[in-house]
Amino acid sequence: MDLLTPGTGLIFWQLLVFSTLFLVLTKYAWKPITQSLKEREKFIDESLESAKKAEEELVNLQKKNEELLSVARKEREKILSDAKKVSNSMKDEAKDKAKEMADKIITEAKSVIESEKNKAMKDVKNTLAELSLDIAEKIIKKDLSKDQSQKKYVEDLIKEINKSK
Repeated sequence: MDLLTPGTGLIFWQLLVFSTLFLVLTKYAWKPITQSLKEREKFIDESLESAKKAEEELVNLQKKNEELLSVARKEREKILSDAKKVSNSMKDEAKDKAKEMADKIITEAKSVIESEKNKAMKDVKNTLAELSLDIAEKIIKKDLSKDQSQKKYVEDLIKEINKSK
């Protein structure tokens, strides 16, 4: 049984070596190890917190991007609708101007035609009056005493007028 039970001297020396080793390790190794573990834990916590902040910022940025896209789409639609309105108004304005010009040209053409018609009628009347005067003059110069000679003379003049046309 001696082999199984340690001696008191051995226990003493083992306790002394263990205590010394424990004190040396506590003084020189335990503090730096625990301090580095605390620093590591603190670094991990800070990293996790900064990762959460980065994730929140990413979510906020995504929301802002979606809002900006929404605003941009609305503005694009507004610009397109305004452009359509302006285009339609320009087309309508051009149509109205073209119609006004066409009406003005037609009115001017009608007035020119009417004045030319009146001028032609005046010329015809003047020509007819001159012819009538010429005929009357020639009839007066001729012997008015005989009916037969007057009729023949008028017929000759009419034939002459028809030939000249």
